[in-house]
Amino acid sequence: MSLLENKLTKLGIKLAEPKPPVANYLGTKLVGDLLFVSARVSELQGVVGEDVSEADAKKAARDTLVLLLAIVKKDLLDLDRIITVVKLQGFIRSGNKFTKQPQVLDGASELLIELLGENGRHARTATGVNQLPYGAAIQLDMILQVK
Repeated sequence: MSLLENKLTKLGIKLAEPKPPVANYLGTKLVGDLLFVSARVSELQGVVGEDVSEADAKKAARDTLVLLLAIVKKDLLDLDRIITVVKLQGFIRSGNKFTKQPQVLDGASELLIELLGENGRHARTATGVNQLPYGAAIQLDMILQVK
């Protein structure tokens, strides 16, 4: 078991087998030492700021990051190949008056930093959107540098 997986276990997080892509795309694409991780949506559905609280959305962002890590593990076989997180992009299905998308995305960012320390710090985009696939509240993708 990798060091990163040991950290996840200590946090009570288990990586499940990732679901296959729902359309014609790859879960990840390696270009040089950059791993582009395709987006996944949260299991949590709804509109943040209306029927989903900021706190629940933040937890969903963290949980969705775990889904991305499961894809990375499946494709790389070893999470310890991650050198650094280059960029995290998050889409938050938001009500018209909800403007705290950055705080919601912190759910994912904080877990990356907890797992990777300074190498978990990353560039980031947090965007509010009207709709996401399958009515999800959160959608995340990321770019990693790997060895």
